Amino acid sequence: ETGGIYTRTGDNKTTAVYDPKLQNINRVDKDSIIVEAIGAVDELNSYLGVVRSLLKDKKISENVRFIQIKLFEVGAILSGASAEFSSESTKKIENVIDQIDDSLPPLKNFLLSEGSSAAVNLMYARALARRAERRVVSASRHIVVSKEVLSFLNRISDCLFVFFRKVNNDSGFTPDLWYKDKK
Repeated sequence: ETGGIYTRTGDNKTTAVYDPKLQNINRVDKDSIIVEAIGAVDELNSYLGVVRSLLKDKKISENVRFIQIKLFEVGAILSGASAEFSSESTKKIENVIDQIDDSLPPLKNFLLSEGSSAAVNLMYARALARRAERRVVSASRHIVVSKEVLSFLNRISDCLFVFFRKVNNDSGFTPDLWYKDKK
């Protein structure tokens, strides 16, 4: 007999994912590319919770929460749920990016990840978003991943970057610009 949280079925280095083609649950290795993709999306989603705990800007926090909710949908789809992912989610994120980017000074250089705790954690989450996207792209060679999911994942890192800039800008902090020749 097992507890409510653990089943012991994963003790053999496998985990269960739904196979929509066969309409059943399959056991796959825990290090399979599909599980790696699901895990990377979960890691990003979890870390966005850390980010939200540091944010003072309620509007940014609400947008990060929206991304978290959508990442749960992406995780479910990657796990085999037969669900549609709407391009409206990407359009919403693009609108947020455009609004914030238009309010910030133009940027023509890379920025160092520095500033407030909220800002640097947004940059770390941006890096996690890029890794999650790479893992999902790899998984898309083995499972069907819609263009809408891939577009949304691609836009998250851009969104987190403008949030980083806005949080620093609102606090009066200007990160150093990176120049190729700068020592």
